[in-house]
Amino acid sequence: MNFGVILAGGKGERFWPLSTRERPKQLLTLSSGKSMLEETLERLEGFIPLERILLVTGANLQHGIMSTIKNLKSENLLLEPLGKNTCLALALAAAHINRIDPEAVMIVLSSDHMIQPKEQLVKILGVAAELAAREDKMITIGIIPSRAETGYGYIQVGPKAAEIGGVKFFEVAGFKEKPERTKAQEYYLDRKHLWNSGMFVWSVKTFLKALDKYMPQMSACLTKYRESLEKNENGEALRCLYNDCESISVDFAILEKADNVLCVKGDIRWDDVGSWLALQRIHPPDKENNIILGEVLTQDCYESIMVNATSEGMVVGFGISDLVVVKTDKVVMVAHKTRVGELKDLLSKLDKDEKYQNYL
Repeated sequence: MNFGVILAGGKGERFWPLSTRERPKQLLTLSSGKSMLEETLERLEGFIPLERILLVTGANLQHGIMSTIKNLKSENLLLEPLGKNTCLALALAAAHINRIDPEAVMIVLSSDHMIQPKEQLVKILGVAAELAAREDKMITIGIIPSRAETGYGYIQVGPKAAEIGGVKFFEVAGFKEKPERTKAQEYYLDRKHLWNSGMFVWSVKTFLKALDKYMPQMSACLTKYRESLEKNENGEALRCLYNDCESISVDFAILEKADNVLCVKGDIRWDDVGSWLALQRIHPPDKENNIILGEVLTQDCYESIMVNATSEGMVVGFGISDLVVVKTDKVVMVAHKTRVGELKDLLSKLDKDEKYQNYL
């Protein structure tokens, strides 16, 4: 059986102040009238039934998710006591899926990405799942770059390994960190590199075997947790699991070390919507190349992003350019477009002062 695993524990700090600890980016409506998490679930409709979809998220987000997605049940949520990055989140999901079906295939998606068209994505995931069910392969979905992007990691494509139903699989020659501008331009032009989308497909047994090989300490802790599941004593065991395991991404922990990784060239429109600047790729601009969301009035404004997320009042821009202006019920943020990538640093400073906690 195919199981969907949606990673939904991100903080979305680069979308502050609209994204907060209790209502992070995946619960926001940035590209349509629905939350990004709702859009993610809709991509799996007709492909994987809801009862076989698990959302791995923080315990503090349970209420927000359940109130946003009305047809979800508590069984759909795996609640992490604290965030420990993607490797442990996927290990937790694998432990629960393995109890139901040791032969299952895990289809891993992020909760806060924009992907179109749905039909092409489902085709790629379906064919990849068929391959993963038959072979000991870990498959990552790469995206054909549409620009020289410095904000994404890259996958270096090796020789073609297989073609099934029109979907081409390639060996992975290497994973590359987020590049500088010159290197990103090189990756874009050489057509040998793909964006690393963070979407994965593998069987649960392949993942658990890789975890045991490359992350033995985490695997040993997970074994204890799996034993506690059988005894229905997993509450304290979950806390121990998260206290004892390191915080590391599945890319660093496993994929960069493994020799059985394949990638798919995903010819789809994909965006991780990673910062306020992403709105320029999602929404059409006005005649002065501004992105306007909500009750906003502009005059002689150029190349700016202006968001009014409140139901009362308005935002007025007069004679400005290259700014990001965001108004929420609690915060008004004004930033230069070249500085919004530093929002996480700003929030780290605010977090150290008790008087700002209510705004985070």
